[in-house]
Amino acid sequence: MSEPTQNEKNLKDWFVGSIDQGTTSTRFLLFNGHGNPVASHQIEFKQFYPHSGWMEQDPWEIVQSVQTCIEETTKVFTELGNSISDIRAIGITSQRETTVLWHRDTGEPLYKAIAWPDTRTHSIVRELKGRKGADRLQDICGLPLSTYPSALKLTWLLRNVEIVREAYNQGQLMFGTIDTWLLYNLNGGKERNLHVTDSTNASRTMFLDLHTLEYSPELLEFFRLDPEKIILPKIVPCSDLNAFGALASGTLRGKKITGCLGDQSAALVGQLGFEPGMAKNTYGTGCFLLYNVGERPVFSKHGLLATVAYHFGGGQKPVYALEGSIAVAGSAVKFVVNNLGFVESSDEIGDCAATVQDNGGCYFVTAFSGLFAPYWIDDARGTMFGITAYTERGHITRAVIEATCFQTKAILEAMEKDSGHKLTELAVDGGMSNSDLCMQTQADIINIPVDRPVMRETTALGAAIVAGFVVDVWREFEEIKEINKEDRTIFRPQVSKDTSDKMYKRWVKAVEMSKGWLDSEDSTESS
Repeated sequence: MSEPTQNEKNLKDWFVGSIDQGTTSTRFLLFNGHGNPVASHQIEFKQFYPHSGWMEQDPWEIVQSVQTCIEETTKVFTELGNSISDIRAIGITSQRETTVLWHRDTGEPLYKAIAWPDTRTHSIVRELKGRKGADRLQDICGLPLSTYPSALKLTWLLRNVEIVREAYNQGQLMFGTIDTWLLYNLNGGKERNLHVTDSTNASRTMFLDLHTLEYSPELLEFFRLDPEKIILPKIVPCSDLNAFGALASGTLRGKKITGCLGDQSAALVGQLGFEPGMAKNTYGTGCFLLYNVGERPVFSKHGLLATVAYHFGGGQKPVYALEGSIAVAGSAVKFVVNNLGFVESSDEIGDCAATVQDNGGCYFVTAFSGLFAPYWIDDARGTMFGITAYTERGHITRAVIEATCFQTKAILEAMEKDSGHKLTELAVDGGMSNSDLCMQTQADIINIPVDRPVMRETTALGAAIVAGFVVDVWREFEEIKEINKEDRTIFRPQVSKDTSDKMYKRWVKAVEMSKGWLDSEDSTESS
């Protein structure tokens, strides 16, 4: 038997850390060079819902959750006999659009983080759609005016929070999405004053010109932001040896952070979606389908977003994606657990749905935050149709699962129209993908196979990959092409296309009937 090469030894004995900061929980994982997680720790953190449609988070709790996860994972890692010196670098991936503002002099947040599903800005969205220049925005940044992007959250904060306005007028207001806030604090806060973001997260703010990957003066002017008063983070590629700094404290103090990208981009990288035409669907709090379109952005005419998929830097061109964003997926499962009390935990959702053969004619439009892609209906709200005396909890639970699957089908149809290509298989990951019933339902509804990996921490893996390339854990894409490829489960359609199409037609009807529920006078927001 031949001796292992030095590169094979490196893959086995070198490790990359991955901070995965999500909408409801934080985790830190350590991967070896074969892409296998060897240690991890996860913490859920508190969500705040002060009004209907509002969703906030504590910026300090998010930082503390990351620090705790790093310490606990590293403890397990060393107890397994591994050495901290073999950890080559750290990558970071995080929820996107969630907005944090802090004061330059103190480093203190000026308000809670406004989370990406928050809908308090819907009246501002209506106002801005009538502002001169609104019709040009999507051709610059790839995003439509909606409650989703960071720009709208910043607008609300400037209008409604006095200390935010004061800091802005004094030129002391620092803006960031969660990646920027974490990098700032993990590097030591105001002492180091590292204020940076990567191009994938920047592309979710509505401030980035997708063509240049720089802040657009036209976009800033549209939102009436003075670049001399708002401190925006420096935009860099996802992989960089020095731009993201290093951990300033803790067991891994001094370890460099060499990769950063938004969570959905990270999942595409973790699914090895490096070729145009490849796609993945992540079923998390929301559900996000990304389709690699190559080195030039494609601007959707059918309700999708144009976004930066990833940018490895080092002279490589950025890669773009079409994205379909669904606001409510796993959060609808939590609604069934916490609000309706049908089951005691999310793990039991599939069993509850399996108590019935079908949805019994029940359709649930889970528009808790309006409807995102491909509809972009801000005034829709959660609506259930087809309830009869026959309906039981199994039917409603199945309808909740099907809602995400139907909206995924709508996104795939829009992607086919925009790209001119029909997807032949869908790679999946995220919490809801753990359910065989959910993934079989997805395959039945979209009428193509669904491909699920054994190791589903693909978002964290993507962050590890972009970080590991900079420090030579991997040097070529060829070295990672087999990561997470073994023992994948393929769910193939088991119902006829005619049956699937009839179900989908009912869903489309339900979506149409959910429109216009929220009137302008129903709003609790200030504008």
